[in-house]
Amino acid sequence: MGAARSAFHDECEQLGTVLRTLHRSDLDRPTRCPPWTVADLLAHVRIGAGRLADMLTAVVPGPAQVDAAGYFGAAKFVPEVDAARIEYARSAAHRHHADTPTDQTAIAVAMAFDRTWRATLAAVDAHPADQVVRTRHGDAMTVTDFLRTRVVEVGVHGLDLAEALDRSPWLTPTAAQVIADLLTDGQLLPADLHWDRLTLIRKATGRSPRTRAEQEALDAADIRLLAFGS
Repeated sequence: MGAARSAFHDECEQLGTVLRTLHRSDLDRPTRCPPWTVADLLAHVRIGAGRLADMLTAVVPGPAQVDAAGYFGAAKFVPEVDAARIEYARSAAHRHHADTPTDQTAIAVAMAFDRTWRATLAAVDAHPADQVVRTRHGDAMTVTDFLRTRVVEVGVHGLDLAEALDRSPWLTPTAAQVIADLLTDGQLLPADLHWDRLTLIRKATGRSPRTRAEQEALDAADIRLLAFGS
């Protein structure tokens, strides 16, 4: 739990720092996650960061059935689930902005995200690390494993937001460690790849393409990177 908690805290705090520097016009920028704008993607990240607080109020469903890697399975990416995810984030962003004066929208987004992730950590701290929760997809997972998936959500989408905002990536070392370990199942990468953790995360999640030589090096080392949706 310690590593996942620290990573979630650090990455959310860093994103919150970035959000406090945004202007209203930044929220309308397109992202690499169409049809989402920055505002839509931020709504998605905020919703994801807040799920665990509500999940912890439910009755414990029994023993854990999947771990963090198993959570990112094909069922999460079928067209119907994707469509619902996209529309829910867009609707949440629209509702939030409709209730906020235009000149205060950006700071309101930052404040809402700050409240959300801090409430999640407060809920996590009030429960044991092996507490079992059930996700909206029906998966039974430990709090620790689900928190690791939240680090992935905030960290990887943080790369998308940095690109959309023309900023340098702000991925924190603690989050990069948790995400990299999850993507590789803790295996060491071939030394001749010369990938740092940021490069690994970009390559594994499709943010940067893998060359044939890179894939051959992974295959030779019998390393199968976790691929979202497969």
